[in-house]
Amino acid sequence: MEQSLNQLAMGIDTVWVLVAAALVFFMEAGFAALEAGFIRAKNSINIIMKVFMDCTVGMLGYWAVGFGVMYGLDKAGIIGISDFFLQGEAAHLGLKIPLYAYWLFQAAFAVAVATIVSGAVAERMKFAPYIVFSFLATAIIYPMAGHWVWNPEGWLAKMGMVDFAGSAAVHAVGGWASLAAIIVLGPRTGKFNADGSPNVIPGHNLPLAAMGAFMLWFGWFGFNPGSSLSGLDMNIARIAVTTNLAAAAGGTIGAIYTTLKWGKPDPSMVINGCLAGLVAITAGCASVSPVSAVIIGAIAGVLVVEAVGWVDHLRADDPVGAVAVHGFCGTFGVLAVGFFHSEKGLLNGGGWGLLGTQALGVLSVSLFAFIATYIVFSVLKATVGIRVTVEEELDGMDLAEHGIAAYSDSPTFPTHSGAPSLSNLPESAPMQWTQLTPTQSSGK
Repeated sequence: MEQSLNQLAMGIDTVWVLVAAALVFFMEAGFAALEAGFIRAKNSINIIMKVFMDCTVGMLGYWAVGFGVMYGLDKAGIIGISDFFLQGEAAHLGLKIPLYAYWLFQAAFAVAVATIVSGAVAERMKFAPYIVFSFLATAIIYPMAGHWVWNPEGWLAKMGMVDFAGSAAVHAVGGWASLAAIIVLGPRTGKFNADGSPNVIPGHNLPLAAMGAFMLWFGWFGFNPGSSLSGLDMNIARIAVTTNLAAAAGGTIGAIYTTLKWGKPDPSMVINGCLAGLVAITAGCASVSPVSAVIIGAIAGVLVVEAVGWVDHLRADDPVGAVAVHGFCGTFGVLAVGFFHSEKGLLNGGGWGLLGTQALGVLSVSLFAFIATYIVFSVLKATVGIRVTVEEELDGMDLAEHGIAAYSDSPTFPTHSGAPSLSNLPESAPMQWTQLTPTQSSGK
């Protein structure tokens, strides 16, 4: 009887993790729609192709190398050295589900990290070098950070760092890797004026971006509750509630704060406010109260608005706000656990110990992701090159890289040498050529 009950429990847990893995993988559709909507029509096929390559090349990279680096045996707490190509039992992980189910769930996380970066480098990065980065991100960069935080032998795991579903290991890593990438890559043509002030380059389809955000929000119910790895863990209900409340608070405050700041609610900031709340709650969703989740989400809703401006002031061009949403709000979410943890949080009488561990942990993985990505992009820039020409940028990445437009009724543009210069656009230039919108320079 006991054996039958154990088998039943394993079956329930396995199905739960597989469903959660499917939800997390479906978030790639959300990323694709969000990023395509936030950029110009002439580049939307290219960004979707990059997200596809995260799912193809990135999945293979995590299978061949990444999972072993992340969850392989390791005595030093730095990098795994076993279980490559899923050749091994990973007995040291103490799993109560099949290894294949666990791998599929973790692989969906891995490709999400690379996809965070894809939005930040949109509209000017070559396709082939991006594929190289996507492989390295899923095979080495994310797995090493994840090893420190989530492998039982990782040095941050041994210190007691709390990052339940990845505000640090996924979002801070992806966000600060994005900052390094766009620093090396440089801004889009026409994004900044000579005095450093930014120009708004509006996305072509905010309804599409909003649909992408809804898909991401939906997928987060696999991302966070699924990280319990058990359908029999009754805490998954609280995890789902804290996740949802943080998103709701982030979006609500995003609307209110932008109305107070600019006179009207900014749709892009409401969208990113919801995502900011989701990113921030991901570390502590299993260990904070619903009230704390609302506070965390609300703070993230303000932080993301301000962070977009801070990134612009660095003259770092991030078309979708990846650094603000994932880097800043992921970092905040990790620190928030140190304050709001139900048992160990500073505000609940737990002292400074956990907050110190959280700060050390998020600083470590963020610095590693930034430095590693900066090196990868610098090497690619010095060897194969990472940026398309100005002419190709004007034509649009869809035509320059793939030879096809996203929309069948789009005009056919002259390519490469036939494209007009920024200083001499014809009065009848199609919207896809337009780099700036007149008089707009809000700094958003």
